[in-house]
Amino acid sequence: MRILYVAYPLLTVSCESAGGAEQVLWTLEREMAGRNVLTTVAASRGSRVSGELFSTGDPCTRPDDYERRRSEHEDLAVELVRRHARQGMAFDLVHDMSGSFWRRAAEIDTPVLATLHLPRSFYPSQSFCHVPANVTFNCVSQTQARSFTDLTGMAGVVSNGIAMEKLLPGSANHNGAASERRQGLLWLGRICEEKAPHLALEIAERAGRQITIAGQIYPFSYHQQYFEREVLPRLHRMPNATFIAAPAAGTKRYLLRRAQAVLITSLVDETSSLVAMEAAASGTPVIAFRRGALAEIVKDNLTGLLVEGVDEAVKALENITRISSAACIEQARKTFSALQMAEGYERLYAQIAFEKMSARNPAARDLQKEGCFS
Repeated sequence: MRILYVAYPLLTVSCESAGGAEQVLWTLEREMAGRNVLTTVAASRGSRVSGELFSTGDPCTRPDDYERRRSEHEDLAVELVRRHARQGMAFDLVHDMSGSFWRRAAEIDTPVLATLHLPRSFYPSQSFCHVPANVTFNCVSQTQARSFTDLTGMAGVVSNGIAMEKLLPGSANHNGAASERRQGLLWLGRICEEKAPHLALEIAERAGRQITIAGQIYPFSYHQQYFEREVLPRLHRMPNATFIAAPAAGTKRYLLRRAQAVLITSLVDETSSLVAMEAAASGTPVIAFRRGALAEIVKDNLTGLLVEGVDEAVKALENITRISSAACIEQARKTFSALQMAEGYERLYAQIAFEKMSARNPAARDLQKEGCFS
């Protein structure tokens, strides 16, 4: 099978990626390349992938340059698909992880699977009008899927997974920090208003705890303004607060393993949470606002504590030692593996391939009814 993965165009894709969609793409593409799938990734220059990289241009460095970069990225991806078809090496599937390429699907003949990573309200209202006939969608959590029940072409849910071997104790990347005394709180993620690291700082300040804020500020002026307005002043007045900009993967693993708890203070209905998954794999409990799919990922009183806001989060810190690191790790092993994610997408790929074959040969549907396909 020959698959083109289309990345989010803003930044690079690698094991060091900060964004959730980029991390999921990197993890999935690595799994599929290991299964002898011919993978190509259309992504920003400097990306590091397991299969072939098709560079669509430099990642954004200037603020608010996204629309120009998106157009450049998608134009080149469309031309790549057409060129492969002309050369007799057509892609069997385009898996769109970018959140927008699928709107261009009418320009190509290849089936497109579009993974929806965001809450429904984040997509422009017209996004799902006149969806091209060759597009199939999937969601990343049951909670998210409930908001897309009216969407034609929804194939189902494939939960995100993580590169477990990089996080679990005993892995080649394990540096012994998990056996040391844990100290302080950690907030990890993209620095923006909806993720609300300023509330994590408020929780730590009220609880009298150390905290590390670690994350990347994307090249959007409103993200930068939020950081300067809400986060930086709190960091300056809190002697026990530390900020680490765009932590490398090794630094992130170390921070996850040494923290007493990870705070997830999102103000939007999250569709998934790689941070919560990585925390569990590191044996670190999570205190999370009860928003969206976080209740699917954080098992209340088992791998963390779900709360309704800042006041409850401060109180929950008093009980965080009741959460067992071993229970967190066991839950991660059972639920969040890259293997499970890859198997889920393999099933969707097979379903889409069968539907394409059926469209060309209606007799194939009769064979399916007779049990020839399963």
